[in-house]
Amino acid sequence: MQFKLAFVTAAIASLAAATPTPRTGSCSTGPVQCCNSVESASSPGVSTLLGLLGIVLQNTDVLVGLTCSPITVVGLGGNGCKAQSVCCQDNSHGGLVSVGCVPVQL
Repeated sequence: MQFKLAFVTAAIASLAAATPTPRTGSCSTGPVQCCNSVESASSPGVSTLLGLLGIVLQNTDVLVGLTCSPITVVGLGGNGCKAQSVCCQDNSHGGLVSVGCVPVQL
């Protein structure tokens, strides 16, 4: 009896883990971004650019996306990102800079 219960539990758990989820092209912070480059906020070029734009970061140990644009779900088909696709915490700088980025696989 215990073997059957363990087997059924394991089977249900494996089915739940294997259920595919649709790709929505969005992160919890907004749409996935396609950035021409992604660098550390502490790199000399990025820190200079952030200073010129008046962007002050509490933590310079984050990734910054440069020249970014949102990727739409339609764009995932054939016109996907040719550079670096990322989810960023702050996309409010007109596409020039996105702060707190994490690379994502599309």
